[in-house]
Amino acid sequence: MSTGQDNANAYLRTQVMSATPAELRMMLLDGAVKFAKQGRQGLVDKDHEQVYSGFSQARAIITELMTSMKPEAAPELCEQVRSLYAFLFQELVRASMDSDLPRADKAIELLEYEQQTWRLLLEQLKTEEGAGNAPTQQSVPGRTAGYGAPAQDNYTPLSVEG
Repeated sequence: MSTGQDNANAYLRTQVMSATPAELRMMLLDGAVKFAKQGRQGLVDKDHEQVYSGFSQARAIITELMTSMKPEAAPELCEQVRSLYAFLFQELVRASMDSDLPRADKAIELLEYEQQTWRLLLEQLKTEEGAGNAPTQQSVPGRTAGYGAPAQDNYTPLSVEG
């Protein structure tokens, strides 16, 4: 392994270890989009190894996203998001198995929408922290990642913590 690769791995390890749960979720979504696009490119190039590798890694990340939610925070919201992730997982399987480019495009579009939702949430949280305000139920867009959960007095964001 090269020194450059060692430095990149150390940097990534530091990023992960110092990230908040919301930032970790954002990293996972970034990875899912990246790998789904690699799988899609494999479809275009008729590179079966790239199709398999890209879509497999994207599905593994989606599985992690599904299983890492804390339903006690917002059970109905978690079930809706889990259903979205299950749908995305199935679409990536079908796109891979059927070499279905439009299906891959739709899955990527939905992943990018989810990614943008989390990016907006993180920006909002940073803005509030910078202003010295703790995030409140009313100040977080869509409450938890824009899914429109009803207000709760004991608001807890979705987390990737076990």
